[in-house]
Amino acid sequence: MFELAIPLRAFFDSLRTQLVGLGFTPLEAWASSKLIQTSVTVACVLSVPLILVYGERKISAFMQARIGPMETGPWGILQTLADGLKLFFKEDVIPNGADRLMHTLSVIIAVAPVFVCFAPIPFGKDLAVVPLDTGILFVFAASGLSTIGIVCAGWASANKFSILGGIRAAAQMVSYEIPRVLSVVPVIMLASTLNLSTIADAQAGGILHWFIAVPIIGQLAFIIFLISSVAETNRLPFDLPEAESELVSGFHTEFSGMKFALFFLAEYAYVFLSAALATTLFLGGGHGWSAGGWIPSWFWFLFKSCGIVLLFFWFRWTYPRLRVDRLMSFCWEFLLPLSLINIVLTAVWIVFKGMP
Repeated sequence: MFELAIPLRAFFDSLRTQLVGLGFTPLEAWASSKLIQTSVTVACVLSVPLILVYGERKISAFMQARIGPMETGPWGILQTLADGLKLFFKEDVIPNGADRLMHTLSVIIAVAPVFVCFAPIPFGKDLAVVPLDTGILFVFAASGLSTIGIVCAGWASANKFSILGGIRAAAQMVSYEIPRVLSVVPVIMLASTLNLSTIADAQAGGILHWFIAVPIIGQLAFIIFLISSVAETNRLPFDLPEAESELVSGFHTEFSGMKFALFFLAEYAYVFLSAALATTLFLGGGHGWSAGGWIPSWFWFLFKSCGIVLLFFWFRWTYPRLRVDRLMSFCWEFLLPLSLINIVLTAVWIVFKGMP
């Protein structure tokens, strides 16, 4: 199979060694390699929303018998970039009575975690920027910080609709985080590890080795994880924190220019992060349909992740928004008990199969 010449971890280690050979001190070489490592990760994360926004516009246009963006660049591929530049030069308007410091800090708190969440994701064979032994816990812990930023954004805006949006976001995201985490527990039990790279490698050997193929357990866990991820990213039909028809855009009503663009960036980056996690945990990561093959692992990973992203887009343009009380009831009365039952089923499966 054709792969990248060397793993990312080995590449950055060799880069550090080369910098020392060029006259850098060990501390300077370490700092420089980490700066390059961080810059590569940030650049990749920033490119995700540009691609996904264009993709969603085209896909939604296809579903609604439209053509989508066509004027800016060939087939409209530069439209998202043009929108980003427009927002960059727009005025940053802060309402009278708003907490000016928190109005700015809330955006940083909401957006910054998404950049570090991609670090332990294995984008193929040995293609995790930071292959952490506790990768799953790190991603869930870091992504949960964005909830604080969203709540602060609503509170700092001095707008009752924004405050309602922030409160809804806190209730929804904290609630759906519980079945989302519990849906991953069966995967952890089957793989006996928290390392995302090891979990992906445990599914090598073809589609029958993927954790989604485990009878009943895998399918239930995947469905719970997918639904909870849609709710976690505030996407339709779970976009109650924004709810344009009720709250006039909710927690980011009073944000303009780049601040609004950063909230938008975080949403789409988290969509791809959820798809990448689903691919790693349930769909074999960078492993193909069967053992062997000439297609590189990073292609398989991106192909399957884009398939999950397509489901996110499909849901948005198909299902109507839920009522807020039904949204919460669905989480606590259905998804949470189902995820707990699935953990028990996994334990029974492991005992009868004799797995470690």
